[in-house]
Amino acid sequence: MAPLDTLFHAARAVQAKAYAPYSRFKVGAAIMTPDGKIFAGCNVENAAYPVGSCAEGGAISAMVASGESRIAAIVVMGEGDSLVTPCGGCRQRIREFAAPDTAIHVAGPEGIRKSFTLDELLPFSFGPHNLGAR
Repeated sequence: MAPLDTLFHAARAVQAKAYAPYSRFKVGAAIMTPDGKIFAGCNVENAAYPVGSCAEGGAISAMVASGESRIAAIVVMGEGDSLVTPCGGCRQRIREFAAPDTAIHVAGPEGIRKSFTLDELLPFSFGPHNLGAR
């Protein structure tokens, strides 16, 4: 299976596990590291809306918890007819671990709908290099 297909299937599988009793809008995300490891996350809502978590953040947390620190590609899986791109906060979270040319693929149940680079979604971003890191 091609790497993008593997990411798509991981995002779709974890999307089904999302906890979204309030919005009923389930999102899944799967990250691939440069060495091919895959980490997935789903959105987890909370009755106090601001304390829920996004799928991308869950996938990033799983990646970091395993000792990894670089994102080579990510698939974000959403529902409905519109593109479900990462929210602003998640774009910044992705930026912490990804290069400007990192591929961010937006998917629906039928497959990849559109692909972007991180720089296209978060131009002129503030990242680790601004603070002299990496």
